[in-house]
Amino acid sequence: MKSLRHAAGTSLAVVALAVSGCTYASEESASPTADSSKSDTPSNAQLIDSIKTDPTIAAMVPDDIKKSGTLRNGAAANYAPAEFIDTDGSKVVGYDVDYITAVGKLMGLKVTTANAAFPSLIPAIGSKYDVSVSSFTITAERQKQVTMTSYFKAGFSMAVPKGNPKKISPDDLCGHSVAVQTGTAQETAAQQKSKACTKAGKKPIDLLSYASQSDATTNVAGGKADVLYADSVITGYAIKQTSKLEALGNITDASMFGVVTAKNDGGLSKAIQAATQKLIDDGTMKKLLTSWGTEDGLIETSKVNPDHTQLKGIHGGQPPRRHPQPHPSLRRRTSGHLDRCRHRRPLGTDLRPGARHEPELSVAGGVAVPA
Repeated sequence: MKSLRHAAGTSLAVVALAVSGCTYASEESASPTADSSKSDTPSNAQLIDSIKTDPTIAAMVPDDIKKSGTLRNGAAANYAPAEFIDTDGSKVVGYDVDYITAVGKLMGLKVTTANAAFPSLIPAIGSKYDVSVSSFTITAERQKQVTMTSYFKAGFSMAVPKGNPKKISPDDLCGHSVAVQTGTAQETAAQQKSKACTKAGKKPIDLLSYASQSDATTNVAGGKADVLYADSVITGYAIKQTSKLEALGNITDASMFGVVTAKNDGGLSKAIQAATQKLIDDGTMKKLLTSWGTEDGLIETSKVNPDHTQLKGIHGGQPPRRHPQPHPSLRRRTSGHLDRCRHRRPLGTDLRPGARHEPELSVAGGVAVPA
């Protein structure tokens, strides 16, 4: 993976700003993207600034959005390096943000990105947000609710504390604690693996589900959980940011990510597809992704609502993140943590279970790691 922005040299005391789905300073705030004067990714900012409006693509934009001059994007900014809070504590940055900002430039639109809880994104499409670019895996279930336009691909991967002290095999997680973000495809996959453990007469997986991906990462890096299970780009980024993690096994279950728009979006998805394809064809998309070290996620062709049967062999992906009910046999030590995450707390509040006895942490690129 190439050098990533927001590297570990940038450290802050944990105040739950850049690391949590409970992002207090900006949970519902909209922040203009791609400010070339302040961005930590100047090469991308300059590249985006150089993009000119494409008249053909601009003509495809629905009249109401065209008249407003703004494309409103909603994202859950706790998923570095895709979307997370910058070091200023409010601005949403990441490769997803760079991508949709570039799309907006081709459309002749300003793009704003509002940080919000993941489960609130799809219900707000078409009213509060025009689009949501927030690492949504394309699934047949989601396509029944919204329109999805492909732009990126990724797989599943795992990480363990450096040295793999418990000698865990990626093929046998039975009896081990696995940290995931609530509602992700990895949570579903872990539930399925746990049922297989029980069926085989082994101990079930101790599934630790967190509202924020960074909380899951922190607890594995700090030794409170045995295995981190997430999208490959997320796991790879976490490993890059700290010397306390290492990869476990190989990348599996390739998935296609999609831009979410309303089911009847007035042609917005077609404009997004045309813009995405232009960024792919002229090499801009590869440059944007390379600066984040995620160029392996580049796709060749963008499609509106790709046939879900074409996704066989590509994992079915993340179910709509609306906190699906877990299998009853799973132990999920999450209720208190998630209750706290449902309400904003003062800055400086540490949401980690047993935080009084935890080592001090530092924030590196949206990933909290033991200092």
